[in-house]
Amino acid sequence: MAAAVVDGPGSDETAVAEVRTAARAWFDDNWDPDLTLDEWWDRFGRSGWAFPSWPARAFGKGLGKNGVQIVAEERVRVGAYPAPSGIGPMMAGPTLAEHATAEQIERFLPGLVTGRDIWCQLFSEPSSGSDLASLQSWAERDGDEWVVNGQKVWTSGAQHSRYGILIARTNRDVPKHEGITYFVLDLHQPGVEVRPLKEMTGGATFNEVFFDDARIPDRDRIGDVDRGWPVALTTLSHERKNLGAGGMAGGGAMLGIGIGGSAAAAPSRPDGNARVGDLGVGGAGPALGGDMFKLLPALFGRQHDPLVRQDLARLYTLIEISRYTSLRSKAAADRGDAPGPGAVHGQARHVALVAHDARVPARPRRAGGHADGRRRPDGRHGAVGRAVQPGHLHRRRNRRDPAQHRRRARARSAARTPFRQGCCVPRPAGRHPIGRRVSARVVDGASGLPLR
Repeated sequence: MAAAVVDGPGSDETAVAEVRTAARAWFDDNWDPDLTLDEWWDRFGRSGWAFPSWPARAFGKGLGKNGVQIVAEERVRVGAYPAPSGIGPMMAGPTLAEHATAEQIERFLPGLVTGRDIWCQLFSEPSSGSDLASLQSWAERDGDEWVVNGQKVWTSGAQHSRYGILIARTNRDVPKHEGITYFVLDLHQPGVEVRPLKEMTGGATFNEVFFDDARIPDRDRIGDVDRGWPVALTTLSHERKNLGAGGMAGGGAMLGIGIGGSAAAAPSRPDGNARVGDLGVGGAGPALGGDMFKLLPALFGRQHDPLVRQDLARLYTLIEISRYTSLRSKAAADRGDAPGPGAVHGQARHVALVAHDARVPARPRRAGGHADGRRRPDGRHGAVGRAVQPGHLHRRRNRRDPAQHRRRARARSAARTPFRQGCCVPRPAGRHPIGRRVSARVVDGASGLPLR
């Protein structure tokens, strides 16, 4: 079941049928809704069917995109709960599957694929955002260990994580891309301090992480010393693929990333003792990130607001239209057909999607700008004064009254004082166009200084 056999326009129908038959047989024999979540994830993760695109040596099946879709369809057919999601399965796992040794795979991946261990990504630094290779966190060799000092920021789920994928500088005497090494860091040690960055919702998805002589065994180094940049590029490529156009839509629970609520109350993972049959099925494939917007109304307690639900339904419709248009164009390209009107239609739909996407986040706020659901004295939502309509959050506050605009326009038209053109023009005494009392004066066009 090699990836090349079940992918592309020349897919072998026999190989595709074999993948479907094998996946169907496994789910029919192993799915049991009465299992606990922990029991199901352990069985599912170790089977290779949870992450079928990964190599067989790394708890996968080595399937390509079409094969992965077939497996997802068979999982949904029996109603099985999806595999765990999050930074570990989406970024750390595929990177380790490609670059880690067999011994490292056996140590790290079982806890990852079964949802037992939560992972985070320790890449960004305060002074190294878009220029990631300019990072300054320093790792120094000390016998069979590395001593790490520095800081990372915008780390999702670090407060819940056991492990982090870390890149640190190990050589300052070479070009910046060549002096970086890639590690797996155990966050449960005295030299690591995690400080949550509290958000306006009360939650804390992102964190600052400080290293003060944190220690990493050399056996937890991924790849060669000073050659961590190619490994990091593998992680970044999986990040783009999985966090981009719908990569997260069909996955299970986002481990370690709580949205909304207080930082202390945000769950790091679902209840492992819960009956898995009561947790749902999940999607069969990517849906351009539409599932992420289902979380937005809950941040402000507006999931039952009819206007919010209408906006989300419209957004979901645009997302699905865009997705199917893209699939239609891809199928035409696979057949060798020239691009047709679908490409232009897809671009127009994408513009509409982006425009509507920008408006949706403003809707869940209360009419008066309250995100916490406070009510007016009369029992209605919003401020006591004029209600702020949807879209006003994107406009300037303290706008001038239209009548005031007209009065000032007439005053400017009557005065026509071209100071910017360098002329000596007297201004009459009286009421200034913007309402201040002024005296007559003559301005020198060269210096700008008053002549009297």
